[in-house]
Amino acid sequence: MRLIDTHVHVNFPALKGEIESVRERWLQAGVERLVHSCVSPGEFDEILGLSVQFPELYCAVGLHPLEADRQWTEGLGTQIAQMAASSNRVVAIGETGLDFYKSESRRQQLESLEAHMEIAHRLDLPMIVHCRDAAPEMAEALRRFQSRVSTPLRGVMHCWGGTPEETDWFLDLGFYISFSGTVTFKNASTIRDSARMVPADRLLVETDCPFLAPVPHRGKRNEPAFVLQVARHLAEAREESLDLLAETTFTNAVSLFGLPDTAGPIAS
Repeated sequence: MRLIDTHVHVNFPALKGEIESVRERWLQAGVERLVHSCVSPGEFDEILGLSVQFPELYCAVGLHPLEADRQWTEGLGTQIAQMAASSNRVVAIGETGLDFYKSESRRQQLESLEAHMEIAHRLDLPMIVHCRDAAPEMAEALRRFQSRVSTPLRGVMHCWGGTPEETDWFLDLGFYISFSGTVTFKNASTIRDSARMVPADRLLVETDCPFLAPVPHRGKRNEPAFVLQVARHLAEAREESLDLLAETTFTNAVSLFGLPDTAGPIAS
């Protein structure tokens, strides 16, 4: 069985100093590919270095919406585009999106999102989208952009927590839906309802580590090896085998991010 964790932050302080042992555990768990998201261009060099150090790890570049009010400028958009084009280790733009739960900086977030969409479209890279308490606005922004381009944007709604109705909006826009440890939480019935309705060919799994550790690790530091628990609970919710779900989500991630589909982990 092979897995891809499509959203990690292994450069964060909670995992620093333990990356070698963390890697050993993700390989033991069958995690053969990882996509490292980016919350600020300032961390990109470190993330890129990790992707060179660990060949199974690929990376994205972007600005998290909660950083938009402090960091967003047009010049930063130019910098993101240059970074994205600088290495074949970059497989996505993001994470970008909208988050109105913790911030009301709507103008900066929307400006940043628009620029990220332009970059992703120009470079033909998928977007990693963070969306919290902003599904209607996020869907509308994507619809507006899609209406004026000939080639639709590709991407994933990461750590998805929306309702089935909201899930439908993004499926209709051609996006993949990725589920994290939240799908394992006892009170996450709405998330599981959404997980059941996602077509098999649009489904992804992730940890969003070091946050949101799945049951039975809830409340502890998360790490990529725990994507196995996410996949197991997701398979149970969808009433399918773990092996089938793992292979399906592996194939989907390879397709979306353009990852190599070789047998076993890539040799260092």
